[in-house]
Amino acid sequence: MRWSAGWYGGTGHDRLPAGGRAVPGLESAWTCGWPAARVRAVGQGPAAFAVIGECGADDHQLQDALPVVRVKGWRALTRWPGSYLTIARSGEALTVIGDLSGQHPVYYRTDADGTWWSTAASALAALDGAPIDVSALAAHLAFGQPDVLATRGLFRDVKRVPGGHLLLIGSDGAMVERYEPVAYPSVELRQQAPVVRAALAEAVAMRIDDRPVSTDLAGLDSTTLACLAAQRGPVAAVTFADERLRDDDLAFAVRTAATVPNLGHHTVPGATSTVYYAGLDDLGHLPVTDAPNAYVVTASIKRAVLGTVAELASAPGVHFTGAAGDAVLSAPSSYLADLLRERQWRLSWQHALGHARLRHSSPFAVLARDRPASRTGLAGAWRQTAAELRRPARDWLPQARRPVAWTPLLASADWMHPDVRTRLADTLDQAAGELIEAPARLAEWSGRQDLARVGANTAGWRTLALTDHGIDLAAPFLDNEVIRACLSVPADQRGAPGRYKPLLDAAFASSGVVPDFILARTTKGGFNALSYAGLRDHAPRLKELLGPSSRLAALGLVTDGPVAAALTRAAAGQPTAQGALHLVVAAEVWLWQLAAAATTWWEEVSGRVVAA
Repeated sequence: MRWSAGWYGGTGHDRLPAGGRAVPGLESAWTCGWPAARVRAVGQGPAAFAVIGECGADDHQLQDALPVVRVKGWRALTRWPGSYLTIARSGEALTVIGDLSGQHPVYYRTDADGTWWSTAASALAALDGAPIDVSALAAHLAFGQPDVLATRGLFRDVKRVPGGHLLLIGSDGAMVERYEPVAYPSVELRQQAPVVRAALAEAVAMRIDDRPVSTDLAGLDSTTLACLAAQRGPVAAVTFADERLRDDDLAFAVRTAATVPNLGHHTVPGATSTVYYAGLDDLGHLPVTDAPNAYVVTASIKRAVLGTVAELASAPGVHFTGAAGDAVLSAPSSYLADLLRERQWRLSWQHALGHARLRHSSPFAVLARDRPASRTGLAGAWRQTAAELRRPARDWLPQARRPVAWTPLLASADWMHPDVRTRLADTLDQAAGELIEAPARLAEWSGRQDLARVGANTAGWRTLALTDHGIDLAAPFLDNEVIRACLSVPADQRGAPGRYKPLLDAAFASSGVVPDFILARTTKGGFNALSYAGLRDHAPRLKELLGPSSRLAALGLVTDGPVAAALTRAAAGQPTAQGALHLVVAAEVWLWQLAAAATTWWEEVSGRVVAA
């Protein structure tokens, strides 16, 4: 796993990251596993900074940014194309800035001697064997929104930097500061479309060098990236095509490859083993990640695609995926709650009519789901959820049939022991009391949380690609500048029911980059069939994994009866809480890996190394 770490303190430190490489010009900062070409630093006098990862700034741009560091204009250091971590020093102040989507997270812990920071929470926990924070893991399972507990991490005493914030360390200690606005100024879709196109084109271009290039070729998002990459040279485009899926991804992929020069198309056929939950009999074959990761559930499918890519290439290359395209190019209908709150009655009704037609429902039913969320803010919604956690667990109901909520309570919350639910409720009440700078709109909050969740999971997928084949996974829709460009368009325009992904259409229509028949597409593939096939085929293993000997059960985070009932329904092909099952399986696998992994995070050094 690639990670970075650093120390700030007056008395020095007695350990170093195992196998770490010092960051040039920044004392007491190291990278582990990162190629030298992905670690670049500049400095002059008391000002220095480094970018780690895929950063589109050239050496001159980095050098020219030193005056910005001197005046502590931190946000400007996050505006280059790509996805990267920034470490900056201005005099005695040290700043560590992750990205907006959580692919480069920042964690820290302090004691009397100083502060350790890292992009790996597990590494900081390993400093003294810090245990799991049960309430934080409960929040992860119950809500699925990373920023609900703000700076509270999954390990006791290891704090996290929430999205849009940076870590600032100085002589007075460590503090977290916001660098990204809670909400972006609204820009009309048509006006912003060229900005979105330019941001995406730049995000793709800056990742293409002399390595082989491959892409997923399936839905609108991955197809757009494939077309952009093909403008710069040969691309091996792969489509996972399993007859159980019964979608039209393959038909569109074949037509796209026949239309767009430089796209060589390859099909990855499905197999008995390419279903959800395959491979959980031997957890040692899954790479260790820093947090529970959803891709352990779909690892067999991802490995089939990556294996094909590796066979096609002469050397490890870069593979583009459309992950997070849905989150930035469209918006869920929950934005209707914002329209109701703002008393935009006519627009609310027009959009409700459109969404009702899509769902074969009535506009009154659509608005009824959104009305409760329109009558409260984020803090109030959390207090309501806390009250619900103190009541008996609910019978399962599909999330689409429950009222829209700022922070939906997932079915996994109903599988927890009552004592854990009560503690989680207390924690949520505390979070509501400490909340500052809350977003005014539900769409702004939920959109950022969706991105943070997808970004964290994509980081795990990246670990899988690197571990198995040395392939670099690229997810341009998760880049800072792409996120900013897309989310500046109001949710009611990105998610308008009359057109499918209107922002993408406006950005690339008549551009000659993406074929018109792709932009006119209104269908989307899904993996439900493979999810239920995996639940059916691997039900015995899942019941064993989440049964009485489960590590989650030992912590009170699942109880055997409700989980067994959910698995029984799924094995019979009946509707069930698939998303909740994915979450708890990923968390269970992660807890077993933590206990079994022989990861050496640190090495001791003789004496104490003097800190800068």
